[in-house]
Amino acid sequence: MLDQLSDELHRAAADRNPLRLLDTLPRLYAAARSADEPALSAVLARLGDLFERVPVRIGARLGVLCGALAELGGDPEPVAEPLVAELADCLELAGTFAAHWRTATGEAPPEPVADDHAWTEATADRLAAAPITREAAVELADAWSLTHLRSLPVLSILQLSPRLRHALPGRERLIAALGTVLDERPDLEFLAGLLRVLDEERLVVLHRPTGRGYEVVIGGIGDNAQLHTLLADVLSGPDAEGLLEGVRPDPAWVRAATDGPADPAAPPVRGPFALLDGRGGRIWNEGRPADIPRVAGVRVLVLERPAYERSWPAGRIYPMMRPDVRLLRILPAGEAAAWLARVAREARVPA
Repeated sequence: MLDQLSDELHRAAADRNPLRLLDTLPRLYAAARSADEPALSAVLARLGDLFERVPVRIGARLGVLCGALAELGGDPEPVAEPLVAELADCLELAGTFAAHWRTATGEAPPEPVADDHAWTEATADRLAAAPITREAAVELADAWSLTHLRSLPVLSILQLSPRLRHALPGRERLIAALGTVLDERPDLEFLAGLLRVLDEERLVVLHRPTGRGYEVVIGGIGDNAQLHTLLADVLSGPDAEGLLEGVRPDPAWVRAATDGPADPAAPPVRGPFALLDGRGGRIWNEGRPADIPRVAGVRVLVLERPAYERSWPAGRIYPMMRPDVRLLRILPAGEAAAWLARVAREARVPA
């Protein structure tokens, strides 16, 4: 069934028949919901070459379908390159839209409305006051309206695939294009954050009250609140084994920070640490692991006793991304002491 529907999409694209394309996309998704991983991956492998053969608005819907098939279990790697290229194209045009809009109107760019022909036409009318053609004005207004929709499948595949987060085709172009509109489009902040997620990243974690140190590897962590919870879980254990007693988080908090739902009835997470970087700066829960500066080539996190209790809701900001926090080794006492002495010196160096 999936093969037949995929054939229908290709025939409709070859015939330049947008109505058949729009009719087939939801039928393919409905059939895919009961398909296994090999079948889903086979369909995704066939969809990548369709983007350049369909109209812009249908291409955005095709991208959403690809993201949905990946969420169902299909391998997204064959469609990663066209999805990123389509999004980068759209972001570059959206950045041009924002610049022309300010020139033409003197106003901040409008709230985008996706898939609304009347909105696009009215927006293009105002944009045409800038020194561009009517055709260009429509193209730019379309891009502004479709940017969020274009971003959705990229959000999905980056959450689902550590391999793609590590080696995303067109990554640098995408980051540059995103930078042209991010100040105007808060709806894209989750994408910007996801592009900064670390994987297979080594941390040196120092617990100043006990003088202990740990080498930890992290991946797929959305923010420092999630890192805080999962570090407490990984480092918790018997004092006699070199671990930290009295810091174990509630199992419901850990589930919500890994792959389980957040329980609205659960008490808020209570942080057992104050987090500092290796230069003495505060690490805020709202930040991201990529913000933690390096000392001697490695990111260093210093755990202190908190001066006051901090709490936050359980959960994670990227629900489909599976985090990884692994304790590689407990540092020998001399190595931990050397690191603590080093970060004390770093903290005294003026910023």
